[in-house]
Amino acid sequence: MLRRIFSLMIIITFIATGLILTDKLLPYISEILGYDLHGNGVNGIAVANIISAGVGLFVFGWLGLVLAPFIINFILGYSERLAVVLSKIPTSDILVMVFGIGIGLILANLIGGPFSHLPIVGPYVPIILSLILSVVGAKVALRKHNDIVGFFVRVPSLKGAVKAADTEKIVREGPLWDRMYSSNKLLDTSVIIDGRVMDIMAAGFIDGKLVIPNFVLEELQKLSDSSDSLKRAKGRRGLDWVQDLQQCYGERILIVDNDFDDLSEVDAKLVRLGKEVDAAIITNDFNLNKVAEIQGVKVLNINELANAIKPVVVAGEEMTVYLVKEGKEPGQAVAYLDDGTMIVVENGRKYVGGNADVVVTSVLQTAAGRMIFAKIKIYAEG
Repeated sequence: MLRRIFSLMIIITFIATGLILTDKLLPYISEILGYDLHGNGVNGIAVANIISAGVGLFVFGWLGLVLAPFIINFILGYSERLAVVLSKIPTSDILVMVFGIGIGLILANLIGGPFSHLPIVGPYVPIILSLILSVVGAKVALRKHNDIVGFFVRVPSLKGAVKAADTEKIVREGPLWDRMYSSNKLLDTSVIIDGRVMDIMAAGFIDGKLVIPNFVLEELQKLSDSSDSLKRAKGRRGLDWVQDLQQCYGERILIVDNDFDDLSEVDAKLVRLGKEVDAAIITNDFNLNKVAEIQGVKVLNINELANAIKPVVVAGEEMTVYLVKEGKEPGQAVAYLDDGTMIVVENGRKYVGGNADVVVTSVLQTAAGRMIFAKIKIYAEG
């Protein structure tokens, strides 16, 4: 239906163009033919009108009918490509660009108006100024994006714009971020694959929104497409966790398009994004933790949280443990608490595979976690 409407409009445009051109060119045609059409009274005028109508309707109408499919295909193809490009640009950027172009066009007309009366170049001055100032206005508006959006956010009557920007799931730096997204957290690949963030969210220990950049999703997709079965399983598990988070927490999960083409490493991009938007990074990656802290980015390490909430064990405390395996040193055995904390038991090797009462001798806290050292007190038949 749309193509038919376009075809009809194109044919009508060609016919109208043909009628106008033929009417304008008739005096020259008649002069070439040596026949004054308008000078021969009513008959001459009638002949002129017939020629004009015939050329406009048949020649240009037929030309429009033939060219219509090509013109329509070109317009629709170009509009589709334009739509794809614009769909990748955040809505707020488009609105800000339109605002900047509008200001530029207004200034161009105000400045170019007095020059429009100049001979020869006068009519072209406003056009040139419009092109230049509209481009300049769009670029300046993009660079002042946060100031412009922040101004409208401060207007009470435009509070709905804040919700709209929130719905668009766009992360920006500057004052607007400070007011709207100061409690948001960035998720890295390792913590998504880990999955414990879901339990922490359910317990209510994370406020704000969880922000997942597209480059993190791309890394998860690469892992899920890997030929290595372990990496493939991790990638698919990570994507499943993202989907579960979206289903459970809806608007609290933000997927953002921010990227840095000059960086190739996902961790480096995440640190820069966290630094630009002043947001904390949730991770369990020890190296990312250190790099982020060096660059002044706040980090919430899930492993550190897990260690912090483990039961406090002090020297001299007694407990019953199940000895799982032999230790590295002679005579040692290894046991584990329910939370995964390793217990190294001196002289416990001969009791491996059974329960034993042990006495804690010392507790060692490391970056990787906590380790408990103990010795056998009384062996109980397991």
